[in-house]
Amino acid sequence: MTPRTRNAPAPTLGVRALNRATLARQLLLRRAALGAEEAVARLVGLQAQNTRPPYHALAARLDGFRPEALSELMERRAVARIVTLRSTLHTHTADDVLSLRPLVQPARERELNAFRARLTGVDRDRLARTARELVEERPRTPAELREHLAPLWPDADPAALSVAARCLLPLVQVTPRGLWERSGQVALTTAEHWFGRPSGEPVAPETAVRRYLAVFGPASVKDMQTWAGLTRLRPVFEALRPELAAFRDERGTELFDLPDAPRPDADEDAPPRLLPEFDNLLLSHADRTRVVPPAYKDRTWRVNQSFPAFLLDGFVAGVWKLERSTGKADRAAVVLEPFGAPTRAQRTALVEEAGRTLEVLAAAADPDVRFGAVIG
Repeated sequence: MTPRTRNAPAPTLGVRALNRATLARQLLLRRAALGAEEAVARLVGLQAQNTRPPYHALAARLDGFRPEALSELMERRAVARIVTLRSTLHTHTADDVLSLRPLVQPARERELNAFRARLTGVDRDRLARTARELVEERPRTPAELREHLAPLWPDADPAALSVAARCLLPLVQVTPRGLWERSGQVALTTAEHWFGRPSGEPVAPETAVRRYLAVFGPASVKDMQTWAGLTRLRPVFEALRPELAAFRDERGTELFDLPDAPRPDADEDAPPRLLPEFDNLLLSHADRTRVVPPAYKDRTWRVNQSFPAFLLDGFVAGVWKLERSTGKADRAAVVLEPFGAPTRAQRTALVEEAGRTLEVLAAAADPDVRFGAVIG
């Protein structure tokens, strides 16, 4: 598809068309035969607020995925966990850590400004230098950072000092934190120290827009700003307008896209998929109705807790959990809680998908899939 001519009316894309386009790019219509590192790069990182979601996210997207593959990448420092998009933890490739983190630094500055009243007398440059020396001497826990920084600024809130260090510096969580079936407490060092090379230039905003649209488009300016946690991206989109395709959703919102990106038929089959809590599919648009039906928009959350969701026909249709017990009998179960009444065919396909998820994430001797309560 070539970019539309100026003044030509933008085609309208319905919710199902947007759903199928996004699922295709998210590798959720058909599992991809990609390695874990290539997938993490293509998806521009995986939400990693907890340690297991990146593994669950790839299990839903990749053919032949083994959790150990992502864990091995972390151990050899090809990927790492760092606060980036939306000021939340993500697992990124080393290249993206070193280029995306500088791009989203304005969001970290806004976060830091929120702590200004609790940083009385703090020289930010000195704080950054001191924190860098500490974490590059050896990885430090947040508690250790507070312990070392508090005596230097006795009038400041010790907790705010460690938060400030994480806002000012690109701090990665070092292994064993995040490793499959091992993990450990949070310990931090700088990305440059961990990867053994300096940060490069921030990724160009135009490049970031193209990468975002490649995995989340068609999308609006507000959609991308929601994904990145940034503001004032309209001029970037306008500069790219001649090379982008333009659409509108059913509410009239202007959407942009890469001209040759996949936009499958709205009726294309979308198999069931089990997603982790905080999956980027559910968090990367200002308008989430392309994946989350309005009736269910608050059903996957309780207070500040997010529950893993599953998709039926491409849309959020319920929540699930993985239960694991070891001892004399190694048992694992996926418990599924639909929000509505799936058809018999949907239930059968969902159970099959849950069984596959069990095979990947919990190779137990006694696996089980059942329907039951997930949100107590």
